[in-house]
Amino acid sequence: MMEENWGRLRQRLLKTVGQNNFTTWIEPLEFTRVDDGVAFFNVPTNFMGNYVSQNFADLILHEFNLSGEPVQRLAFKVAANEAARPAARRSDVADVVETPVDAADDMAPRARSAAPSAAAKDLADTLQAAPLDPRFTFDSFVVGKPNELAHAAARRVAEGGPVTFNPLVLYGGVGLGKTHLMHAIAWELKDRNPELNVLYLSAEQFMYRFVQALRERKMMDFKHLFRSVDVLMVDDVQFIAGKDSTQEEFFHTFNALVDQNKQIIISADRAPGEIKDLEDRVRSRLQCGLVVDLHPTDYELRLGILQSKVAQQMQTYPDLRIADGVLEFLAHRISTNVRVLEGALTRLFAFASLVGREIDMELTQDCLADVLRASERKITVEEIQRKVSEYYNIRMSDIIGPKRLRSYARPRQVAMYLCKQLTSRSLPEIGRRFGGRDHTTVMHGVRRIEELKTIDGQIAEDVEMLRRALEA
Repeated sequence: MMEENWGRLRQRLLKTVGQNNFTTWIEPLEFTRVDDGVAFFNVPTNFMGNYVSQNFADLILHEFNLSGEPVQRLAFKVAANEAARPAARRSDVADVVETPVDAADDMAPRARSAAPSAAAKDLADTLQAAPLDPRFTFDSFVVGKPNELAHAAARRVAEGGPVTFNPLVLYGGVGLGKTHLMHAIAWELKDRNPELNVLYLSAEQFMYRFVQALRERKMMDFKHLFRSVDVLMVDDVQFIAGKDSTQEEFFHTFNALVDQNKQIIISADRAPGEIKDLEDRVRSRLQCGLVVDLHPTDYELRLGILQSKVAQQMQTYPDLRIADGVLEFLAHRISTNVRVLEGALTRLFAFASLVGREIDMELTQDCLADVLRASERKITVEEIQRKVSEYYNIRMSDIIGPKRLRSYARPRQVAMYLCKQLTSRSLPEIGRRFGGRDHTTVMHGVRRIEELKTIDGQIAEDVEMLRRALEA
């Protein structure tokens, strides 16, 4: 296939996948040839080839065949100037071809270009960087639909290849995994290249060091140290909002590192555009990279996290037994905060060990009575109906009423779906609250929204925004 044909195919892919996905995953692909029904590409890293194979292969194959090129399979090869990754970390995804290369060849140019000064080598001690938690690695991070994109972006950055999006901004509510991913990136970068100056600290520590430098008249040392890092990671950046001088220094540090093509990774509890009292120029810089949302956990993800934590707890309490249904019960009842979920499990194992009993439903409810009370869903059907009607700018009577116009039927189905997800009401009871409808009507509405969420980005966004508004 000629290069110009691939160029036209890329333009069609851009329209299909959107600018962010195209820049991150499609643009770095280097098309080489088509041979016997296989399209070959060079990729910067194995992880990128695996991700494209998993998420975009069908679309690329479809575009190839539309252009008259009979391609049945894609093959990805790491470019000759990239390091091969350790075999234990490779994905088993089919059709990904890897070329072993001496890892030292990849690290040497970067190490030489970094050439850290004596001050930079003592950077972590001088800045009192936040310690990294050894538990927070990619291996211990449980991946599900709510955090899949954030995890993929973090892995991409952690591979230490060419900087393709800068900064990477991870945002989401409390206990959704932002700090875990930040620590995991730092551990992976240090593991792959110990010579890298990776600085991880909180926004509060950045502010403290800045104020201390002002007080001790050591601003030049402060600027030099922060500008000599290879990777700057700042956690909970919302805490510098309203601190004008700190924001100004952060802005200049940000620009200096971007100009040097150094990676910046930021976390916050909300999107940059929603952080109050954040200067427009800082907000604009944060939005110029890849901004990724860690969505609230769903039932499947919470259950996966619990299963992972149980395996860890069993190493400490090998003789304890946990009855069927307990993990499912906890995943359903404790739905807002993963930290609370993990803490509840830790308490449960400790209590069962002390009293010498099996972890069954009775013990679970006795031991975690306060946690379960605090986690009870308090959202009402009426509140959901009111929020949905306000969001779609229709009357609440139209949500409940008999009209079947699409402009009323779709918001009604969204409201039914949210009632099923956010309340403990049964389907017949939800149907009665929607004008006396049958439970099968509610079931159909719930299933319809579940289907649309996977194919209609607008519906998925509407549901997520309404969920956040209701849980706030």
